[in-house]
Amino acid sequence: MPHASPKPTFTFGLGLAMLASLLLLIGGCGSEGGSARSQDRDGSPERPLMVLLVPTESGQTNLMDDYEPLFSAITRVHGLHFDLRMGSSYAAVVEGMRAGQVDIAHFGAVTYHQARRAGVAELLAVAVVDGEAVYHAGIFHRADSGMSRIEDLKDKTVALGDPNSTSSFNYPVAMMLDAGIDPVRDLRGVLMSGSHSASLSALQAGHVDAAAASVSAYDKMVREGTLDGTRVVLLVKSDPIPNPPLAMRAGLGEEVKARLREVFATIHEQEGVRPEMILAYGGALADRYDSAIDDEFIAPALARLGAVTAELRQELADFANRSRPGRRG
Repeated sequence: MPHASPKPTFTFGLGLAMLASLLLLIGGCGSEGGSARSQDRDGSPERPLMVLLVPTESGQTNLMDDYEPLFSAITRVHGLHFDLRMGSSYAAVVEGMRAGQVDIAHFGAVTYHQARRAGVAELLAVAVVDGEAVYHAGIFHRADSGMSRIEDLKDKTVALGDPNSTSSFNYPVAMMLDAGIDPVRDLRGVLMSGSHSASLSALQAGHVDAAAASVSAYDKMVREGTLDGTRVVLLVKSDPIPNPPLAMRAGLGEEVKARLREVFATIHEQEGVRPEMILAYGGALADRYDSAIDDEFIAPALARLGAVTAELRQELADFANRSRPGRRG
């Protein structure tokens, strides 16, 4: 029987400093103290499960808009309650789960790998859209740039997103490496924009020659009218990448984890749940959420990203500080 329940709680812009305050409020900033208090969170109205969302292509508010209908539907149908908050960086999301103060988080493949390697996260579910649980990264350019292939990026300026982002940083860098382009030595400059949308906006404004972002981010900005799809076009698209998964804290009780897997796998079938409530990464309508996935689903993407080492990410950050692509006419 459906429960008449309030919508999840929302908080925006949770960075590392604010996260530290949250840890104190929820119960201890150390992992041991946090773990003791985190066991109290069971999805009841008094002890909602803490959900932290990683910022993506279109800003914090839009990401909350993407996930609010899904979590609200689960609350209404199953009586599980959630406290949804926005992290201001990928690092905040990983640290929140590492500290035991975040129960569910939205990850990219790279960020999930960091949390999984630390032993603090397990896969919960991934969105299936048009029968597939994958999306694509892209490198975009202006239609009048004269470029036609990835090799044309040599001696050009490129905007990249967050260094922990799979599709706005790591995958595009891996694609350049595969094409024989050393991004530190062969590019004229790098702009570290911090997000998909900021990279695409910088490209449209003429600050850079190319931009890395997910194709879904590009499509959403075009739909919303914030990007001119006739001026900014795709130069090259990646191989399929696993959709950004939802993961849960490894230390959650087994009964809670089993229940979460069940409700995410079946929420699309429940009475009163409309298709527009089941949204995926980038606001796309999802067919359903698949909770039968395992780490093998993400393994091929992680293997492809092996060449994008921490050292290379740091070199690119240093290069960006030196090159500082500016506004060009």
